[in-house]
Amino acid sequence: MLQKVKGFRDIFGEDTAYWHKIEADIQRFFKSCGFSEFRLPVLEKTAVFKRGIGETTDIVEKEMFTFIDSDEQVSLRPEGTASLMRAYIENNLHNPPGIKKYYYLGNMFRRERPQKGRFRQFTQIGVEVLECDAPLLDAEIISMLYKTAEILGLLEYVSMEINSIGCQECRPKYKEDLIKYFKEKKDALCDDCKRRLETNPLRILDCKVESCKNIAKDAPSILSYLCDTCNNHFESVKEYLTIMNIPFKINERMVRGLDYYIRTAFELVTDRLGAASAVGAGGRYDGLVKSLGGKDTAGIGFAIGLDRVVELLKEVNPIEYRYTDVYILVFDKENLPYTFKLTENFRKAGYIAEYDYNLASMKSQMKKADKSKAKYAVILGSNEVKDNKAAVKDLVSGEQSLIELENVFEYIKNKLI
Repeated sequence: MLQKVKGFRDIFGEDTAYWHKIEADIQRFFKSCGFSEFRLPVLEKTAVFKRGIGETTDIVEKEMFTFIDSDEQVSLRPEGTASLMRAYIENNLHNPPGIKKYYYLGNMFRRERPQKGRFRQFTQIGVEVLECDAPLLDAEIISMLYKTAEILGLLEYVSMEINSIGCQECRPKYKEDLIKYFKEKKDALCDDCKRRLETNPLRILDCKVESCKNIAKDAPSILSYLCDTCNNHFESVKEYLTIMNIPFKINERMVRGLDYYIRTAFELVTDRLGAASAVGAGGRYDGLVKSLGGKDTAGIGFAIGLDRVVELLKEVNPIEYRYTDVYILVFDKENLPYTFKLTENFRKAGYIAEYDYNLASMKSQMKKADKSKAKYAVILGSNEVKDNKAAVKDLVSGEQSLIELENVFEYIKNKLI
């Protein structure tokens, strides 16, 4: 028997209720904040991610699905920001100048070890704002991530962590001292972190291996190295968040796994998903557009892992799956016109209506109605229809009434409201 590829999955049945609700609720909120949708290709030239994310990041070094197509190296997108920046440059969206606000929704791909809330194909929804470097915008974006959790009923189970990771002016000295610190403890680092020490030492702070986490606890703090510009920016962000009543805590060890981040970094975390603790995360990336060949452009954004949101909702705030509202039982071809009319009326009104295609026996169709978990059954028996009536049965209480055919739709609709 053919089976799905490891780390990929099929989503169907009751699970889809979570996806429909989450995607609809979040998109509605993003649109209310002035964001317009951006649909991006799944496949990009690998150079987009090498130049955008960073060649020494774990994502580019180990996690991308990359192959050769017509002598060109291409990759399934591992994240959305670099792709959107490529599109921003290619489509000359900097003209006319002014703040640009986009959101995207789609599948991403990484060759990670599958675990709870983490898959090789996963879905992200994210926002990006370009051409503004004001700290008030940083606070607004952080508040959007926080309020998304509120909309989904998850505030009780998440917390907001923020940090500043400096800029090209203040980070070199910090990086130098960080390397000195970790070199003294190199033998106790995991193999990945020994490699990171030579290529991307900040990533050691984000390692999930317990021995590395213990070493990182006493590492120098980036906040002690911030230049005046970065420090003032971060102080303003904190001030605005306080005014907005957005609770947060400072995580001095927080770094983002992508090289393009500077200054503000933030994560919405939970302790309910094991090692996959971040539900959503983001930060400022003022140099990213320029690194991809565009103009020097300020930018900030975040992405939410919807697979993790679904796992969390299932655990703490389950969604009721919507089953069939009305099941219409019909036994004779002559009564199909009534069936079609009723079905159409219910469906146009937004209700889920079904009927049996085999015109089976009463017993068989009632079993199907029960299996569909319908709330009401409409029984179009020959004798009842001759009298211009139909039997309407409440499948929860078992009560049954004879209703004039022309009144069946309104009768059930009033019950379903």
